[in-house]
Amino acid sequence: MYYPPQMYPYPYAYTQNPPVHNYLRNNYWPYANNYNPNYFSNSHRAVELKDYGPNPFAEDINELTLQNNNFRTALWTGSLFQITLMSLNPGEDIGLEMHPDVDQFLRLEQGQGLVQMGDTKDNLSFEKMVSDDYAIVIPAGTWHNLTNTGNTPLKLYSIYAPPNHPFGTVHPTKADAEAAEEHDDGATVIGGKTPDEWVQHTEFLVKEGLEDVKRGINAVHILQEFILMGVLVGKGYSPQQAYETVEEWERTGESKLLQQSKNM
Repeated sequence: MYYPPQMYPYPYAYTQNPPVHNYLRNNYWPYANNYNPNYFSNSHRAVELKDYGPNPFAEDINELTLQNNNFRTALWTGSLFQITLMSLNPGEDIGLEMHPDVDQFLRLEQGQGLVQMGDTKDNLSFEKMVSDDYAIVIPAGTWHNLTNTGNTPLKLYSIYAPPNHPFGTVHPTKADAEAAEEHDDGATVIGGKTPDEWVQHTEFLVKEGLEDVKRGINAVHILQEFILMGVLVGKGYSPQQAYETVEEWERTGESKLLQQSKNM
C-alpha cells in the first residue's frame, strides 16, 4: 500500500510524547552559555538555584544539575534527606571524607571520573571509572572520594539521608567548602541546620508564645501547644504551618485536650 509522505505509518504515530532533542544540553542553542548561573529557564520559567526545602518541589533535575556551576549548591533540604548539586572542575575531587550516620546517593549527569570507597581512609578497596548516567551509592561509615578525570566539568547531584549540610548551603568553589567546614569547627548539624540555625528558624514560634503569655493564657496550655508545634517543625512543617495546624486542632475541637487545657 502506498502512503503519501508524512502520513501513516509515521514512526511516532501512537506516541504521545515523541523524542525531542535537547538543544540546551548539547549547546546547539546559541544562547545556552549566556544564562545567569543562578537561574535555569524551564519552559520559559526562570528557576532559581536555591534551597527549596521543605516545600513541595518538581523540576528537571538533569537540567538543574547541568546548569549548576558551583562546587556545591543545596537544592532541597528537609528533615529526612537533602539534595545538593555539584560541579567538579577537571582534575578536581570532592575530597576524601566519611559520613558516620549518613547514606549518600550520587548521580552523574555529565563528565567522567574515578570513584573510590573503603572501610578506612588508607584502604580504598573499591575503585571504578564512572561517567554520565552512573549512580553511586555510599553507605554510612564508608570512606569515599570522587575525582574528575575528564576534560570537562563533572556535574552530579547528591542525596544525603539524613541531611549533611546546613539549609541553603552554597559553596562556589572547593576552597569555599573547605573553609566553611573549618569555620563550622565540628558544629552539630541536624535536619540540615546547626543549633543556632534552628533557634533562628523557630523564632516565629517564640514570639507567638510570648504573646500568649501576655494574653494571660495558662502555662500548661502554652507548653502543650508549642511542644506540639516543635514536633511538627521537626517533621518538615514551617513554623507558620505548625502554628496554624495546632491552632486549628484547638479551634475545631480535633484536640479536645487542647481545648480543656486552655479553659483551665
